[in-house]
Amino acid sequence: MHEPVPKVGEWLRRVLNGFYQYDAVPGNEASLKRFRLQIGRYWRHVLRRCSQRGRITLRRMARLYDRWLIQPRLVHPYPDVRFDAMHPR
Repeated sequence: MHEPVPKVGEWLRRVLNGFYQYDAVPGNEASLKRFRLQIGRYWRHVLRRCSQRGRITLRRMARLYDRWLIQPRLVHPYPDVRFDAMHPR
């Protein structure tokens, strides 16, 4: 809460990247998107509490989301592709 925005943004990027590396399997795209959205909501809530005025514009939050919260992408292939690569017939 008391750290600078770039430092927190870099940490959140690493958190999301680690989550995507582990859970980015086909069929899990909706869960990945929900996780990113929820992280963004929590971050916005914390940033609003930091300011005495409580005003953080949606435009500024959109820039922060685009800069620090990476989009989900599938890292692992379908299981049949992995199986064929290990056991060619």
